[in-house]
Amino acid sequence: MSVKSEKAKELFKQGYNCSQSVLGVFCEELGMDFETAIKISSSFGGGMGRMREVCGTVSGMFMAAGLAFCTSENNKAEQYKIVQELAKRFKEKNGSIICRELLQGIESSTSPIPSERNQNYYKKRPCIELVGDAVEIFEDYLNEVKAKTIV
Repeated sequence: MSVKSEKAKELFKQGYNCSQSVLGVFCEELGMDFETAIKISSSFGGGMGRMREVCGTVSGMFMAAGLAFCTSENNKAEQYKIVQELAKRFKEKNGSIICRELLQGIESSTSPIPSERNQNYYKKRPCIELVGDAVEIFEDYLNEVKAKTIV
């Protein structure tokens, strides 16, 4: 586990949602203050507003990718290629990028009321590990890109 991965898990334990926890550890190095990052990513937890669609950790990675790689030329094709690569890596590691599929076997509600974060929550749900995975995947990708530009 990397330092950023552990920090993201701590943010999650403090009550930030999955998306906030991922974007929150990258925001400052990518030119965004923490408060703004938390606000922007707040709607993406629980698979987008707790609708159990795209996993919030994946959405957090995609937001970080936008901050890291989007240019003023708005090269959508290049940005989409990056997003697809990050999604592929997450899916290879976890089997899906869809929240309800990742929570398979866990009684899941789409109520807008978040589940209580208690010992049982952390024991049953994979969310904290998914936060760590997303951070590590994005961190590895950033390092690969940096290594290519140095060569």
